[in-house]
Amino acid sequence: MTYHVASMLKAYPKNLGEVDQVKLAACIAACFECARTCTACADACLSEDMVEQLTTCVRTNLDCADLCETSGKVLSRHTGYDASIVLDTIKACWIACKACADECEKHESVHEHCRICAETCRRCAQACADLVEALGRTGSF
Repeated sequence: MTYHVASMLKAYPKNLGEVDQVKLAACIAACFECARTCTACADACLSEDMVEQLTTCVRTNLDCADLCETSGKVLSRHTGYDASIVLDTIKACWIACKACADECEKHESVHEHCRICAETCRRCAQACADLVEALGRTGSF
């Protein structure tokens, strides 16, 4: 998926400025992958016999999925953006991914779907952190 995101960024008709397109593409792809994984993990949690013990995990998964989906969409648009909204969106995604990974790790020894979700959330959080760092260095987006 990163390939298609990178291809779309390269095909964008306007100059994207000094933003690191590799990190931007990686973050967009990670956000969408994380959104899908968190949604699937929440559904898997709801299918477990011990669902009442996974209530916080389900809620955290769904919050993370929504924030990742929104972040991926916001980062995919480049016309008429507000840099502070973009940065705050990425930071919110990072926070949600970290919280979701922390919660899923509590259950990963029993539920494989939680282990997979925690790993995906950690990758997305890192992609968000990398993009924020790159944007801070260039002062652009």
